[in-house]
Amino acid sequence: MRLFLGCFLFLSFFRGYSQENTFSIDTLHVKIDSLYREDQFYAGLNYNSLLENPSGVSQEKISFGFSAGFLRDMPINKARTWAIASGVGFAFNNYLQNMSIMGTSQNPVYEVIPSTVSFDKNRFEQLRVEIPIEFRWRNSTPQEYQFFRIYGGVKFSYLLLDKSVYDDGVQRVVIKNNKDFEEFLYGLYLSIGYSAFNLQVHYALNSFFKSSAQIDSAPITMKALSIGVVFYIL
Repeated sequence: MRLFLGCFLFLSFFRGYSQENTFSIDTLHVKIDSLYREDQFYAGLNYNSLLENPSGVSQEKISFGFSAGFLRDMPINKARTWAIASGVGFAFNNYLQNMSIMGTSQNPVYEVIPSTVSFDKNRFEQLRVEIPIEFRWRNSTPQEYQFFRIYGGVKFSYLLLDKSVYDDGVQRVVIKNNKDFEEFLYGLYLSIGYSAFNLQVHYALNSFFKSSAQIDSAPITMKALSIGVVFYIL
C-alpha cells in the first residue's frame, strides 16, 4: 500500500507536467523563451552519516543513498532568477552500523553488537517518497545554460519500504516493515553549485525511530546527516 501510494503521487506529477509541455515537431525553431523554467528534474547520490547514536553504536563501512524526482519551478521575479519549487521524488538510503535488529517486525529487539563478535552484514535500508519545498536563486538567463545556483528548503518524506539485515555466518535475520520505524521524516537541505555539479547537504530534524524503539530502556534517537552531489536538468 505504501509503495502504491508513492508511485501514484509521482506519476500524477509527471503526467501533469507532460500534458502542460506537449509540443509539435513543427514548432521546433530557435527562439528565446522569456518564460523559461529551470532544473525541474533532479538525481542525487549521497553519503549518510548517523547522528545521536546510542552509546556504543558506530557506523561500519560506508552508507550510501540515491534519490530522483521532479520539481515544479515557479519563478517569482521578472528576471526569473528567484523562484520557489515543489515536487515529488523517491529516495533510497542504507545505513551500515553495529546496532542489530533482531526479533520480528512486530516485536523488534535492539542490541549493540559487541566488538568481540564478528559479523558479515548489519544494516537497515529504507525507500521513501519525498516532497521537497525549496527557495531558489540562480544567475541564469534565457540564453545561458551554465550558471551558479543556491537552493535551500525543507524536505518531507514518507516510508514506503524498509528492511534490516543481520548476518554473522551462523544466523541470518531479515526484518521488513519494522513497526518502530517512523513513517514521516522531515529535514532541512541546501544545494550549492555551478552547471551540472552541485553539492547538497541534508540534515534530518527527527529520528528514524519511534519512541517505542529502545536500548536499555533509553529511546533510540538516531538520525542522519547526508552529504552528496545532485544533478538538475530541464
